[in-house]
Amino acid sequence: MLRVILLLECIMHCALVAEAQVTFRITNLPSSTPVNASIYISGNFEGWTGGQESYRLQKDADSLYVITLPQMVGTIQFKFTRGSWPSVEKGSNGEEIANRTYTFGGNGAIVNITVHNWADLSGGNSTAADNVHLLDDDFYMPQLDRNRRIWVYLPPDYETSQESYPVLYMHDGQNLFDSFTSFAGEWEVDETLNGLFDETGFGLIVVGIENGGGLRIDEYSPWFNPQYGGGDGEAYNDFISETLKPFVDSAYRTSIDASHTGLMGSSMGGLISHYGGIAEPDVFGRIGVFSPSFGLFDSVYAYTSDAGVSEDSKFYFLGGGQESGVVARINQMVELMEDAGTAPDQMHVLVDPQGMHNEAFWRGEFKDAVVWLFDVVSGVEDEREGGVLDIEVYPNPVSHLLHIVPEDFHTEFTLEMFDTNGKLMIRENFQGALRIDITKLSRGMYVLKILSESSSRVDRVMVGN
Repeated sequence: MLRVILLLECIMHCALVAEAQVTFRITNLPSSTPVNASIYISGNFEGWTGGQESYRLQKDADSLYVITLPQMVGTIQFKFTRGSWPSVEKGSNGEEIANRTYTFGGNGAIVNITVHNWADLSGGNSTAADNVHLLDDDFYMPQLDRNRRIWVYLPPDYETSQESYPVLYMHDGQNLFDSFTSFAGEWEVDETLNGLFDETGFGLIVVGIENGGGLRIDEYSPWFNPQYGGGDGEAYNDFISETLKPFVDSAYRTSIDASHTGLMGSSMGGLISHYGGIAEPDVFGRIGVFSPSFGLFDSVYAYTSDAGVSEDSKFYFLGGGQESGVVARINQMVELMEDAGTAPDQMHVLVDPQGMHNEAFWRGEFKDAVVWLFDVVSGVEDEREGGVLDIEVYPNPVSHLLHIVPEDFHTEFTLEMFDTNGKLMIRENFQGALRIDITKLSRGMYVLKILSESSSRVDRVMVGN
């Protein structure tokens, strides 16, 4: 009798699991789809690889592409590709579309899908600014014996100045400047930096390295994961530091030291940026780590602990509350770095509860990351003959009250707080200690200017951490 009960329980469990499965069925494809094309589903549940064989759709009896996914927890995000991100699906007019989502419940489902266009077959017009150029369509990577397309953004005044500029190396170059080449929406790096230049006069060179499609995970992780791949990350990082950077430094007017050289990327690009900052702090000193894939390659924690963090480096971590586990893994990394002696002002952590794992989220935070990493200050400086004031400003980042404590309690001061567009947000005259309520300010970077009759001080303050 017990065997019968156990058998029934097993049957019922299997039935419930089957009911909880979801089957995606593509009922409509664009006419440009090649005959017998291979189509894949890619999403946060498989590392956003762009197309793994185990997630390739099959044709059913009606010659429709279908795939059944097992029960998962919560909501997944996904898109369809023909095997790599350059061939990702697009909208009816060739435009970028948001990540698709599906929330698992207690019952299974069949979801019918229409794919309107493919990125590489839909046509379209470039949205890149005039100061974005193709550095090389086929740049050789000797460390990997491969070739890659490289883009470069130059500051608006590059051709008319003799200035040398800091350089930011960014991964997934397809997604940085041009919605036509992007596989998941562009970051609008060129538009954002052009605007920042107009506001502050700050110029930055950005070098965009296109990913290798199906080689992306291999190149963006130094460690191997038997499920996802990886293992070429060290060679890829060496390519940037030993081959690409020397070429860029010889071809353009650059500030070559680590304090003026950065790495930035998202997801797997966030992982390899973090690795590069830890592995070569004498080369890369300004690191933007957006929504990093620490969970797929957790060897990064032991590596960071063993290698340590240079006291001259700065790390900007970004995570979204709608990204599965990302914020917790960032917090784990920050705690590890703090325990290893990394100073608080070397790290900035920004968490947006509504942030999702997509280009729209990263695009919206790019400007503040650049401002913090490269110490950008808007044109409100006013250093007076008496020098820089001795005043303590804390906490920074700040979420409620900003404390201003001067060494001299007898001097009268004026405090002014500007947004990064140079707009005056707060003005206070004070003597002695001052507390400023900043809860009405929007989240982001601000410039704090404190003046006495003979001296001044300018600080950058991050609000809303």
